Amino acid sequence: MQEKILILDFGSQYTQLIARRVRELNVYCEIHPFNHIPSLDASFKGIILSGSPYSVRQEDAPQVDFKQWDGIYPILGVCYGAQYMAQQSGGEVLASSTREYGRVHLDFVNEANPLLKNIPLNSQVWMSHSDTIATIPADFDIIASTDTVKAAAFQVKNKQLWGIQFHPEVTHSTDGKQLLENFLVDICGCSQNWTADSFIETTIDALRQKLGDDKVVLGLSGGVDSTVAAVLLHQAIGKNLHCIFVDNGLLRKDEFQQVLDSYQHMGLNIKGVDAKNRFYTALAGIKDPELKRKAIGRVFIEVFDDAAHEVQDVKWLGQGTIYPDVIESVSVKGPSATIKSHHNVGGLPDFMKLQVVEPLNTLFKDEVRRVGKALGIDAALLGRHPFPGPGLAIRILEDVTPEKVAILQEADAIYIHHLKAAGWYDKVWQAGAIFLPVQSVGVMGDERTYEHVICLRAVGSVDGMTADWSHIPYELLAKISNEIINNVKGINRVVYDISSKPPATIEWE
Repeated sequence: MQEKILILDFGSQYTQLIARRVRELNVYCEIHPFNHIPSLDASFKGIILSGSPYSVRQEDAPQVDFKQWDGIYPILGVCYGAQYMAQQSGGEVLASSTREYGRVHLDFVNEANPLLKNIPLNSQVWMSHSDTIATIPADFDIIASTDTVKAAAFQVKNKQLWGIQFHPEVTHSTDGKQLLENFLVDICGCSQNWTADSFIETTIDALRQKLGDDKVVLGLSGGVDSTVAAVLLHQAIGKNLHCIFVDNGLLRKDEFQQVLDSYQHMGLNIKGVDAKNRFYTALAGIKDPELKRKAIGRVFIEVFDDAAHEVQDVKWLGQGTIYPDVIESVSVKGPSATIKSHHNVGGLPDFMKLQVVEPLNTLFKDEVRRVGKALGIDAALLGRHPFPGPGLAIRILEDVTPEKVAILQEADAIYIHHLKAAGWYDKVWQAGAIFLPVQSVGVMGDERTYEHVICLRAVGSVDGMTADWSHIPYELLAKISNEIINNVKGINRVVYDISSKPPATIEWE
């Protein structure tokens, strides 16, 4: 039975980060909204209550009866979770006279408490709250303080209930990993046996039991997620997995054939489908990015369905859905605000009467890469930058034509080639060229030109939630710009995007 930690999400921006830190300690955990709690059994070893954008003093603040688990599971409340535990137990939470935000140091630490084992005095922690626990209930013991927050950490007397008003999951809390390990291992008794190898073994076994002799179709994109999903399914059911790789005409230069060749060398049962013209026809005249996405999605399903029907008696659709997609599809207070159309988790048109199998829907992106490495997948495939599902259609900031795609492919190929040659490709999380909807005056030889502008984008990130623009050396940017302008007909100007996320997004559309 797989050991688990339950993380109850009250809407904090840090909730996924808590999960990632827990998993880095080789402990499996699941995030569930506070109002969608799963049935708990012996596989659960402990519970973490997350932070929240809400104040416990608000009437509509998230609530959960944590006392129902008293004596059954150890509980750790983080920030809002700690304040909620204190308030519900008779303590008082008030608005702080100053917002407690940023780095502070613990000037009192009860190292005898199991939660704080090996946490030194003056340990730096990260605060991010505007409320504070003003008075604690009589049966609470303060186990850590800062110069401004007396109840920085507490334990309920003789109970396995702890609360901390700081965030151990962020790197600014220098001993945060140690605190989480104390909770997971010493208090909850987790064995830290959740690894890439153990995931592969249990997942392949589960897939064999679930799928039997059934056939599965899976759409490959050339990306990390679908590739790892395909290899797992292939190891489980072999030739009963039918992979389909669609050329939508919006891939990078020569990418369709290169990726198709690499998949065939991996032994996958794969069919390539050239559908460029169907996509170009559907996109003709469309400038709105949401309408582009919808057109691409519609045509992809039509093309994929046609190819899938050529395989007899298919019962399952394989997908490379990963855990952040699942989490985002079930938010704390209903659907999250739509920034742009994203993964359609579990959503299929009615005419595709297939069950869905998602081997990666419990993994974060970095975990997918670790599993891929353990499966022996080529490092070049695993190290590929993320690439948007709609492809170059959303990197052309106007209507899409084959001519514009060809120009962007050439410019992008030069860009990526130089990043790799200069050793910068692996330093960057995602890079690509953008075709801007403007033209500019230029001079080539003795002639005046009026041609298109290409923008280069490169960012550093861990998971795409936040990103900083990459400080690529000027000399390298100059070389890239010069080669694009001299070799790509139709381009006479190259610019570089120095915006971070937030407030900008990684892609322009």
